[in-house]
Amino acid sequence: MSPGYILGNIIFSLIGFAAWRYASKLQNYRQITIAIILMIFPYFIDDLWFLYGIGTTLTILLFYTA
Repeated sequence: MSPGYILGNIIFSLIGFAAWRYASKLQNYRQITIAIILMIFPYFIDDLWFLYGIGTTLTILLFYTA
C-alpha cells in the first residue's frame, strides 16, 4: 500500500460519508446509493489508477445527480 492509495481511500470514503449524510436529509435515493458506493468501493480496488479514476467518476456523478 502506497501513501497515495491510503490518501485516496480516505478522501473518497469521506466524500461518500458527507454525501450520504446530506442525501439522507433530502431523501434522494440516487445520491444515497452513489454515496454508499463511494464509501465501499476502495476496499475492493487494488490499483491506484483505478481507485482515482472510479472515485473521480463517482464524485462527478454524485454532483450531477443533485
